Amino acid sequence: MKGIIVFIILVIVALLIFIYTGTYNVAATKPHTELTLWVLNTTREYSISSHAEGIKVPPLDEDSLIKTGFRHYKEMCVGCHGAPGVDPSEIGKGLNPEPPELSEEAEDMSPAELFWITKNGIKMTGMPAFGSTHSDEELWAIVAFLMTLPETSQEEYQEMVKETEGTPHKHEDEQNHHPKHNH
Repeated sequence: MKGIIVFIILVIVALLIFIYTGTYNVAATKPHTELTLWVLNTTREYSISSHAEGIKVPPLDEDSLIKTGFRHYKEMCVGCHGAPGVDPSEIGKGLNPEPPELSEEAEDMSPAELFWITKNGIKMTGMPAFGSTHSDEELWAIVAFLMTLPETSQEEYQEMVKETEGTPHKHEDEQNHHPKHNH
């Protein structure tokens, strides 16, 4: 028993030395170690899956919902995640971890998981939580658009851009003349 306590104390001391000496390089230009990547990715995947359980997914196939989601995506997401035929911006290219290609994520994740991420964000990734600024209906619209991404060609995406040029990015409460978000 005494040996276990000594071992735990030594591990804690070693961790404190590691933390307070600045040994671990936190620069976004320096990739994580394989162990760090595994811990972060595994934690993220299981956390998202666990927290998304039980979320009721509404119908996501209405054209108006998808178009609303596209407008939000174009304004809020394309800079980091890109789009068919559109590279991420300089900000998106400089993030570590690199923002995922959402046409792939939409194939691999459930709508509930995508909703949970969009609403709550992901710590230490640059992914913001839009739940404090957008209603659930607006977030589901984004998810509805995300679900179309795997099948959306560059040409189709550019056509959507043209169709929405000059259309402002509005929130539900702005459309109802409420000046402040209260979600």
